[in-house]
Amino acid sequence: MTDAYTDTELLTTVASKILEDESTVMVGTGMPMLAAMLAQRTHAPDVTLVYEAGGIGADAPALPVSVGDERTFHRALTAAGMHEVMSYGQAGLIDYGFLGGAQIDRYGNLNSTVIGDWESPTVRFPGSGGANDIGSWANETIIAMRQREESFVEELDFRTTPGYLDGPGAREEAGLPSDTGPSRVITQLGVYRFDEETREMTLDALHPGVDLEEIHENSGFEIHVPDDYGRSPEPTDEELRLLREELDPRGIIR
Repeated sequence: MTDAYTDTELLTTVASKILEDESTVMVGTGMPMLAAMLAQRTHAPDVTLVYEAGGIGADAPALPVSVGDERTFHRALTAAGMHEVMSYGQAGLIDYGFLGGAQIDRYGNLNSTVIGDWESPTVRFPGSGGANDIGSWANETIIAMRQREESFVEELDFRTTPGYLDGPGAREEAGLPSDTGPSRVITQLGVYRFDEETREMTLDALHPGVDLEEIHENSGFEIHVPDDYGRSPEPTDEELRLLREELDPRGIIR
């Protein structure tokens, strides 16, 4: 990592590039929201951002503090409600679900509920919100989170959002739509995909300045490494300007 940008800024810019123009994206609070807004201001001007509280197609002037912030309705196509946007998701109209989490396992299952025992947790988060719903029915789920041994775990303390559950075919057996599930995980160290046969997390690209030892040291389970993994691009000057001066001038996500 260089002094020119932070690892969080790198994570955000790499995540934003995954979103395609003219797609629909259900975004969660925090990093996913910032990455989606950056995509909207750069390569995907016609992406439709959908917020859980009901804002559809908003062009927020700066980073909202939550999916219920009034800025999620700024210049929106529709000011709807939670029932309506969730119905669109159930109908298969959301291309990408964009989520974060406190813990993730090898199959892409997420915990954003509690750390520790349910009855007496070390940390209890405000709530899962729509994380379970989004991860259940979005055509493709993208996960952006910080990678540490404590967050990449062999077993979740609580399963909030389904990934591939316990392996191939498990989502379909549980009644979830076929051909859905997590596609990529972006952290401050690299980008990961899920093997089509085993559904286990596999390295797709290392970030600049990161080596393989770092990704293994910061995971509680084995991450598979193919021979043909790539390298992520560094943030551009324009991306950094947008993040620092327009989208997140208060430095909420750093």
